[in-house]
Amino acid sequence: MAERRKLAAILAADVVGFSRLTGADEEGTLARLRGLRGDLIDPAVAAHHGRIVKRTGDGALVEFHSVVEAVRCAIEVQTGMVGRNAGVARERRIEFRIGVHLGDVIEESDGDLMGDGVNIAARLEGVAAPGAISLSEDAYRQVKGRLGIAVDDLGEVRLKNIADPIHVYSLAVGGAKEADASAGGDRPSPDRSAGRLAPQSKPSIAVLAFQNMSGDAEQEYFSDGISEDIITDLSKLSELHVIARNSSFVYKHKAAPIPDIARDLGVRYVLEGSVRKAGNRIRVTAQLIDSATGGHVWANRFDRELTDIFDIQDELTREIVGALKVNLAVGEEGRLLRRRAASVEAYELLLRCREQMMLLTRSGNIAARGLAEAAIAIDTNYAAAYALIAFTHLNDYANGYSSDPEESLRVGRELAERAVSMDDQDAACHWALGVAYSWGRDLDRAEAEARRGLALAPNFAQGLVLLATVQIYAGNPSGAIETLDALMRLDPHYPDISLQFLADARFSLGDFEGAAEAIERRLRLNPEAGTAFALLASCYGWLGRAGDARRAWDEALRINPGLSIERRRQVQPFRNPEDFERRVEGLRRAGLNV
Repeated sequence: MAERRKLAAILAADVVGFSRLTGADEEGTLARLRGLRGDLIDPAVAAHHGRIVKRTGDGALVEFHSVVEAVRCAIEVQTGMVGRNAGVARERRIEFRIGVHLGDVIEESDGDLMGDGVNIAARLEGVAAPGAISLSEDAYRQVKGRLGIAVDDLGEVRLKNIADPIHVYSLAVGGAKEADASAGGDRPSPDRSAGRLAPQSKPSIAVLAFQNMSGDAEQEYFSDGISEDIITDLSKLSELHVIARNSSFVYKHKAAPIPDIARDLGVRYVLEGSVRKAGNRIRVTAQLIDSATGGHVWANRFDRELTDIFDIQDELTREIVGALKVNLAVGEEGRLLRRRAASVEAYELLLRCREQMMLLTRSGNIAARGLAEAAIAIDTNYAAAYALIAFTHLNDYANGYSSDPEESLRVGRELAERAVSMDDQDAACHWALGVAYSWGRDLDRAEAEARRGLALAPNFAQGLVLLATVQIYAGNPSGAIETLDALMRLDPHYPDISLQFLADARFSLGDFEGAAEAIERRLRLNPEAGTAFALLASCYGWLGRAGDARRAWDEALRINPGLSIERRRQVQPFRNPEDFERRVEGLRRAGLNV
């Protein structure tokens, strides 16, 4: 067969959730898709001088001589779908994902295209959000500054079966832009690239990691801790939208313009600052910037004794609230003045403890416990330290670190209960107790603690994570998806584990294709997530993809050779055992002997 190599712009597109749509209404879905091809897709391809290489049931592969024309065609299709989906129930909407790449392809004598250029375009389509367009760096370079388009830089992304990571840019138009502008919807957008605007009725703010100006890199935990505590304080205010630490700290040590950061995080105001700690003196500077104007709304510098650090945090928080003209609800003013440690020494130990906890490792868990215990030795009434010690024991239980899991669970619950009894106004204490109740299968009390924590701190991202997981285990996956949607607005650069929760919720709803999509996205971000491969294997089993299921299960066992279905059955606190058994059944359908 004659073939030739050439450089081409390749567009790959498919329908999001096609199996779900045809399962619900096969004839209606196919008729609508044929109509879209006739009056939108094919005319757009022709208008931009493209050639449809082949159709793939729910998708198409299209060749263009120009990346500009390929992207213009993609924009026309995605924009056209907005009007066609208006008034259509979300679960019945036809939404496209599109990937565009400029690369080397092989054209065979029958006109078919093969090669890496085609493969990369297809994988780019797979990482696009519904209604969005994913561009490779090679494609983006051709259109940058030529179409007047705004894109989100997703950075290096590892695409399935592509050897090297690909730098990906996301263009949100059509359904993706509509979803970003909405606070509702029945599932979060698959796009990690922020763009989710805060509710317009509320001021919105991101607190960046304060710079460590102490001349000692070892002191960075202290400047990070102060930034995190400001986020914690502001998160208590119901009339303020506060971006979670996880997302605002993404810009640490990066020279990104404030307007770009604000746009990426979907906020108007950004707080930045620095901390200089020398001996028993501390200097904290901070400035609140309005990204709409680039001007300073407020700025101040605090030069104090180190023992005054808690007063500095209180003053700084109150002044920010005043500058933003935030109306405080009943009880919020009192909650802003948090119960602090009795000494700076205990406080510094707790900051180091939090730093170790964020490593998410067994050794970090052990180190965190020792630091928190040292803080309690100094301040026996330090509720926050008790809450963190409790969580280390619960981590031992959940991750199999403990030689006596039940004892770890008991100790964790008792310490969390003690923390709440010491400080009923600390959302983190209620969070720790909620985690304990969740693993103890007391899901009603776990949900009550999660909601209590969110009542005390409406912007508390960890509280939303807890609530979503409890809702999944309790048999309310639809509620979990709504909770995760709220979480992703607070934490636009959410950690990949959030996609595991989203997949679990979709799986519980019987949306195996949607669950697999979420898990595949998680694995592109974290290829070593063993639990993701385990759930993906079950999804594939239910979808009739036995070979893919077996390969996913092999990966799960490679990452975690000790993976035990029976251990997971004992630990995961599903209220309805059938919810867990449905996951096992997917593996069995793939012929796996589990």
